Amino acid sequence: MPLTGTGTPVEPGDYVNATKRFWHPMGPSTSDPKSETLIIISGDGNHVTDTEGNLLLDGVGGLWNVNVGHNRVEVKAAIHAQLDQLAYYQMFDGVAHPRVYDLADRITGMFAKEDMHRVLFGTNGSDAIETALKLARQYWIAAEQPARTRFLSLRNGYHGLHIGGTSIGGNAVYHYNHGPLLPGAHLLDAPWLYRNPWDSRDPVELTNHLIRQLEEQIEFLGPQTIAAFVAEPVQGAGGVIVPPDDYWRRVREVLDRHDILLVADEVVTGFGRTGNILGSRGWGVAPDILCFAKGITAGYIPLAATVFNGRVSKTIENGPGFSNVIMHGYTYSGHPTACAAALAVLDIVEAEDLPGNAARVGEVLLESMRDLERHDVVGETRGKGLMAAVDLVADKRTHEPIDPATGLAQRIAAQARREGVVVRPAGTKIIISPPLTLTGDEARTIVRALDAALTAVA
Repeated sequence: MPLTGTGTPVEPGDYVNATKRFWHPMGPSTSDPKSETLIIISGDGNHVTDTEGNLLLDGVGGLWNVNVGHNRVEVKAAIHAQLDQLAYYQMFDGVAHPRVYDLADRITGMFAKEDMHRVLFGTNGSDAIETALKLARQYWIAAEQPARTRFLSLRNGYHGLHIGGTSIGGNAVYHYNHGPLLPGAHLLDAPWLYRNPWDSRDPVELTNHLIRQLEEQIEFLGPQTIAAFVAEPVQGAGGVIVPPDDYWRRVREVLDRHDILLVADEVVTGFGRTGNILGSRGWGVAPDILCFAKGITAGYIPLAATVFNGRVSKTIENGPGFSNVIMHGYTYSGHPTACAAALAVLDIVEAEDLPGNAARVGEVLLESMRDLERHDVVGETRGKGLMAAVDLVADKRTHEPIDPATGLAQRIAAQARREGVVVRPAGTKIIISPPLTLTGDEARTIVRALDAALTAVA
């Protein structure tokens, strides 16, 4: 039974009316007394249970990350065994431990096709991105081109909430309270067929527009000033924006021509969510730097990894002067227990072919979701693998999104919970990102709950 700070037993239901002495991320600092707080007390498989004893299908997967499902015996056993051996030790000053060797070997082996050579560990996706930005700049110092400090990224992109990730992020709502931001961050339009400045619905035409814009921006800034292009293979928090098929190949060609690094933010897409072990591999491109978190441990213990290909790692390791020194890292870099959890999770990902399951069940989910477009407030349903979104609109014809202040997305999500499914309200969208162990029947259950919620609320 849970305890208060004084050691007094507390029943799970008592938390419903308890005073909140914490702030929720990504929300108002003062809670609306009329809003519902979903309090999860347990999880098993693809379901979680709330304080009222309701069994809910987890259509959010924790937060894009519980890829192997909740309460996996294999992962808990690996954590327990590591705790019995060595719960924690640091990696500074030339110190290491067995699990960090094991996990670095595992990751570089999994991505040998992308020529990945070195890993620097952190604790979350924001760490992974910040590491990529700093080491990209260090690469160019080591390559004796120190003027390459700028970053290109995409509108609607989300890259975590450290100052670097906030600066290259493509949604202004994350900027308002935290400026001034990192100089040298430049945004380009996202590969979004549903909404784009050219009002283009043709994937080839849209890709041509975007590549032309990329070329023009590089020419304007000067390629000799640009360190890297940073993007998600499929944009997640920005609305599950799936690019046209040829977009990434053509971006890579432009970057290669101008000798600009490609950083793939695989925090959401890595380890199977899009139906491929790497989101970028699914588009046929090999980035120079990969950023992982979320699915690497399936949320069991926080961990992140930034992975560097041969070009980047060898240049830094052979850099002149001080440029070959890694002056970056975290207290919990390569945390032994987190590494043990990651190794157990990756065993499950490969043994159960979770990328393949995400592809197969994702087709069921996306096909079923199309029926939701008959609702007046649903402009589009979209996704890839087991990441999907319902785009909520005020006008189907013009694609004008709903006003987030109406709280419609929150009301739909609350009603979906009453139907037995957890989904995530995100401003003008409903996000669906279940565990990669989801079944076809469970995918249909998510859609039925959303259908009922839309009917009741919208």
